[in-house]
Amino acid sequence: MPDNSRSDNLLPAFLQLATCDYPEHVPSDRPAIYAQQQHELGLTYVRLAEFAWSRMEPRCGQFEWDWLDAAIDAYFAGGLKVVLCTPTPTPPAWLTRAHPEILPVDTQGRVREFGARRHYDFASPIYREHSRRITRAIAERYGQHEAVVGWQTDNEWACHNTGRSYGGASAEAFPDWLEAKYGSIDKLNTAWGNVFWSMEYSDWAQIKPPILTVAEPNPSHLLDYYRFCSSLIASFQAEQVAILRECSPDRFVTHNFMIFESSFDHYEVAKGLDFVSWDNYPTGMLEYFAPDGTQEAMKSHFARTGHPDLIGFNHDLYRGLLKGREGLGRTGEGTPSGPWVMEQQCGQVNWAPYNPLPEGGAVQLWTAQAWAHGMDVVSYFRWRAATMAQEVLHSGLLRHDETPDRGYAEVKTLNLNQFPLGEVAARVALLHDYDSLWLYDIQKHSAGLSYWTQTVTYYMALRSLGLDVDILHPDADLSGYAVVVAPALTLIKPEWVDTFAALAGSGTKLVFGPRTAFRTPGGETWANGQFGPMSELVSAKLLQFDSLRPGLTQDVRYGEGTFAATNWAESYRLDGAKAIASYVGGPQDGLPAVIRKGNVTVIGAHHQELISTVLSELLMNVGIQVESLPDGVRLSRRAGKTLLQNWNPHAVKLEGVKWQGRTLAPVSFAVLDG
Repeated sequence: MPDNSRSDNLLPAFLQLATCDYPEHVPSDRPAIYAQQQHELGLTYVRLAEFAWSRMEPRCGQFEWDWLDAAIDAYFAGGLKVVLCTPTPTPPAWLTRAHPEILPVDTQGRVREFGARRHYDFASPIYREHSRRITRAIAERYGQHEAVVGWQTDNEWACHNTGRSYGGASAEAFPDWLEAKYGSIDKLNTAWGNVFWSMEYSDWAQIKPPILTVAEPNPSHLLDYYRFCSSLIASFQAEQVAILRECSPDRFVTHNFMIFESSFDHYEVAKGLDFVSWDNYPTGMLEYFAPDGTQEAMKSHFARTGHPDLIGFNHDLYRGLLKGREGLGRTGEGTPSGPWVMEQQCGQVNWAPYNPLPEGGAVQLWTAQAWAHGMDVVSYFRWRAATMAQEVLHSGLLRHDETPDRGYAEVKTLNLNQFPLGEVAARVALLHDYDSLWLYDIQKHSAGLSYWTQTVTYYMALRSLGLDVDILHPDADLSGYAVVVAPALTLIKPEWVDTFAALAGSGTKLVFGPRTAFRTPGGETWANGQFGPMSELVSAKLLQFDSLRPGLTQDVRYGEGTFAATNWAESYRLDGAKAIASYVGGPQDGLPAVIRKGNVTVIGAHHQELISTVLSELLMNVGIQVESLPDGVRLSRRAGKTLLQNWNPHAVKLEGVKWQGRTLAPVSFAVLDG
């Protein structure tokens, strides 16, 4: 057990652990037994009831709480603190059959049916009424129960491509949202460039969701639809949060966000939460999000651990989601102020194309990494493996027969006293924005390159140099960082230009990637070309861009090295900036590939080693120590400690770094002072 005492008796001193449990899945005598086992394992919290609406309310207005009353009492008696959920990800059959209009519509215009989860349209006024009603019912019953320390809203917004419905209530509400935004149909036509292909509208009622068009839809139409759908998720959650605040004061409210989820603006949706949580499934994540160009080799090498930088990116994204914004930080006595991993893989998953067993030591490594990247609580999914329905092949801490699985053994031997809570003090910020993500991926122009791929490539370059990174929105306070890296801000708001100019003027080093400031907030290109309002700051203009198919590369000469760019290469017409790297050969031979004006650098070619080299030299020039780490070896720092990690399936002997001569065992970590 960790010693989680502090002199102020309010906050724990070390990482805490939790699990997700499902009393509705098991006989009524099991929660008391499970609670005792969980407490003995060193767990502090248990999350309950996110999918239990049909058991809470088997018929409209007929509530049955006895089973949940008994379960909460059993967990509390066993020494567990309870996190309850609003059960709205799973509207029951009686509701969907009585009101089929609440069901969502997919991109092919098909109604998505009852029989799984997340089958609702966020815009549906009928569903919102029921959401508020069930939220109030559960909050009034348990909101001030001594066992309940916090709430999770719903579960995994937008999972299974449900963040956007393209029919029904969403289709009906979209024109009103547009009218409120633009005021007149002429302004909308101008903003969207609808004169192109004779797409102009004469009435708001003519506008529908952007699906099933003969050719690609207008990117501005798509962008506004994505913004509209994101605003629906934000307002849907805000309704639940308001009820929870009213009925359950002094308890935290959070939400469990997902791996690289792209369909809504997480910064907007997170407003009003006390802290952010996310669900970490490293091996499944690798199958879907390994960067293009290295996919199969990377997937095979890290198949049993996941890649540290894909996981680390999400930790850092969610740690920074509320930084300098509107998180409230409200928690009960003795409860961390977050963030949490609300669902942590602890064995094989069931939903990826391939689902290998994790390597021995992986569960401990994932837990240690979560702590080092700023997580205050790690909650393992799930306690006992499901014996029914869609997730029978997914692991738990217990097997189907209730015997401890491999993950249980790793948790049991984990020493939490080596994981003190405290700040992650990063000197480098990486900027991220969902408008840019949406617009970039609407028109990728290169099948091998996406917003996430480009952004994560810069993140991987920074992590390979041994650096801690804060991932932030451009609206956040960036004044305390020595280096700010913006890999893929293709959509630039004019007010950001003032921020960037002030940072550069104060000595902060700024690094931008390809396609920076290519688009306006409405989705058009700037009339004066890339970089639009940033042109004076960058002192250059876009000259050419080249989309490189697999096998086609473009050499870049930087210093004494030559790098073969893949996927994308853009060049610039200089107007005060200097070329610090140039293309060699091909149609852009001799043209600038990397440019610099004062404290502003733009990298126009996509190649991780080139990016690492440029960043390394820049970081050393501002006094930031870099460590060129071997593949699969990473450093993370928190609260005066350094976590040294080996994610490789083989031992690694360190050379040329601070810990030269130290051998790291396969899939292992060490917590060191400093």
